[in-house]
Amino acid sequence: MAEAAAQVAPRPGVLLPLLLLPLALRFPRSSSHAVSCSPQDLLLAAAFVSDAQYNRNIPFKTSPEAVRLYRLYNHWVMRRATYFFIFLNLSLALFEEPAVYPLPFLATSVLEVLCLLVFLGRLIHFAKVTLHNVFWKDTKNICIVVAILLSLTDLAVYGVLRLYGVRSIRWSRIVRPVFLINFAESRQIRRAFRSIRNTLPEITYVFLLFMFSLLMFSLMALKLFGERNLQTAEGLPYFRNYLEIVFDLYVLVTTANSPDVMMPAFDFSSWYALFFIAFVIVNTYIFMSLFLAVVYNNYKKHLKNEIRKLAYMKRRKMVEAFNLLKEQEGEQFVVKEAQWKQLVKLVAPDTSSSHRELLLRISDDEQKGFVDKKSFVQLADLLNIQVVTLRIRRHPLARWAPALYGSAPSRLLRGAVRHRAFVWTYDAIILINAIFIALDEESPYISYAEWVFLALYIIEILLKVYTYEPREFFGKTQFWNCAVLSSSAMKYNSQQILDIVFILRVLRLIRIVDSIQRFQVIMNTLINIVPTMLTFGGLTLVVYCVFAIIGMELFHGKIQYFPANSNAPHALECGNPALKDSLFARGRYCKNNFNDFASSFIVLMELTVVNQWHDIPCGPAKLYFIAFHIVMVIIIVNIFVSFILEAFFVEYSLEKSEVETAIEQKIQELGMGVQEDELQQEQLLDNMESVEHELEGEGGMKAQSKGLVFKIASKRYRTVDALLQRMFEAEIPLEDEGPSFEEILNLSPSSAVPRSPSSESAA
Repeated sequence: MAEAAAQVAPRPGVLLPLLLLPLALRFPRSSSHAVSCSPQDLLLAAAFVSDAQYNRNIPFKTSPEAVRLYRLYNHWVMRRATYFFIFLNLSLALFEEPAVYPLPFLATSVLEVLCLLVFLGRLIHFAKVTLHNVFWKDTKNICIVVAILLSLTDLAVYGVLRLYGVRSIRWSRIVRPVFLINFAESRQIRRAFRSIRNTLPEITYVFLLFMFSLLMFSLMALKLFGERNLQTAEGLPYFRNYLEIVFDLYVLVTTANSPDVMMPAFDFSSWYALFFIAFVIVNTYIFMSLFLAVVYNNYKKHLKNEIRKLAYMKRRKMVEAFNLLKEQEGEQFVVKEAQWKQLVKLVAPDTSSSHRELLLRISDDEQKGFVDKKSFVQLADLLNIQVVTLRIRRHPLARWAPALYGSAPSRLLRGAVRHRAFVWTYDAIILINAIFIALDEESPYISYAEWVFLALYIIEILLKVYTYEPREFFGKTQFWNCAVLSSSAMKYNSQQILDIVFILRVLRLIRIVDSIQRFQVIMNTLINIVPTMLTFGGLTLVVYCVFAIIGMELFHGKIQYFPANSNAPHALECGNPALKDSLFARGRYCKNNFNDFASSFIVLMELTVVNQWHDIPCGPAKLYFIAFHIVMVIIIVNIFVSFILEAFFVEYSLEKSEVETAIEQKIQELGMGVQEDELQQEQLLDNMESVEHELEGEGGMKAQSKGLVFKIASKRYRTVDALLQRMFEAEIPLEDEGPSFEEILNLSPSSAVPRSPSSESAA
């Protein structure tokens, strides 16, 4: 049957245009396909379309040399190399003192200088493609320059002092996250930081009210409990020091010390529980919910403005590309078919010829030989829709033994395997198998049942291999079906093989859950947020790196870890006599320290979770931990929750776009369509053989004769940003070209509103 040779929407290869550009001069000139634009205009138009496709808003020079450099700057190899050196620069903290894996100072210095040279080269490359006045007005470029200079200066000073045996602080390590934030590739992380910056004023007011409430409750607690001579379970004074009370009640907001902090007062009088109940209601449930509400409201407001900018920028860039390639055709301007094909080749050189012909049929629906402005502006969206090209093949047995494979018993067997009842039967078997796995494995009946289940699974695989084309079956479901074969080759005993196979099979329960319509919105939301979670992962990495480096400089060597049977002095106090009889020492938290970069990350992760986090800080160090909690938990985690909420609302309310619908309609009109549940249906091949439409490609290639069909890839794995942008684009009339580039970059929330078509001049 179908062997998926997936041709998904490609990333823009921009090194190839230098090789493909001469093709622009080889197209035959005719009256219907006159090439009037120059190769330079075509290359510039390709740059605009590529920017629109990937939502880049970089103002670049339009000279031929600058355009080539700009396309090279955006090549995926260059971007990934930049990220590699950014993360290499950040990871140097693992090998520098205090190190997890110590390396000589010379080795780390050479690596850091290499990273800085790459950053400098990348910055110079960027300066070559942008206007000088724009480059030096861009704050992120200035930040990179300053960070490079500070890093080189600190490295030189530290190296000289090291030669004279003077220990100093590598203070420039705290600026390393600047490179992750400020390069052009990290626009998503910068957007998240802008959301934080724009949200801070509103958060500040709520935070001040929260602190006022906390201080007032602390005063009440001091008066209520301070004079009762109460003691904690450890025999320490209870609520007698005002600053300690403030910290304990701040921890109670996170519920990490509940109900421990209440028990001495509760033991003294049950009425005192009312104080803590009131405190939790006001501060934990009301103020923390207000934080989320304020963050979400401001995040949504500023996100919508960002999305508006992206939508207008994409529209403007597509209009600029159209103006470069347009020709007069009657009373309208259009882009001829020849220029359109060359443009798509430059923007998406990895796209198959059949895919390009499909896109052309959609853009030139009436096959007039040209693409009008309305259809051209949608090209960036067309390229972003994943269209999978499937090549149809017969089952080998249908070629080798057609009489046997086509006999009535064979057709009956294959029909039963294709029937939904077969899938439901094995879903029920998987559910029963899961119940047996949860039962007592010591029972011999359970062991025998496991072999029965294994036999049933092998029978399922054999039946499906007989029914479906083997290469498609193992290629499409290789995780489940090849697992049985690979696990059998492992050097495990029979019971271990069974355990591995059963675990893999039980994971198919996820498919059962996903088949329920009510769960699909939730599953789609979970899948769609995965790409954008990388943005918040980068945001978290920046915060963690900064606080980890500060923590190492402040607390390095203050705590030591000793094995449980160690006889070293002060082993029970984590190497610090000040920790004697502390909750930290008694809880055996000695491994939670800032002695190296990895340990610092683990401590910060524990603080993010907030459970038992109050046992870690002592004395003035509490200010450091409270600052981290405010930045990470109250601000960033709330922004992440806001993003999850918006993603869910978008997924719940937004259906297919008009572009996707147009593609699906054209695929069906051409008789080249296939649905997800039809991929393994035998009649698909029959439909392909009887269809009358032919999709002619370049060079006389007929997709149909090749046994090709198309389908829209799963609607999953779309970024939420793309969904939000599509939601706003629905509000922009197609005739609206949007503001100019300068106006777009300076849009305010109040000015970023769709303009009426009457206010626009015709292109």
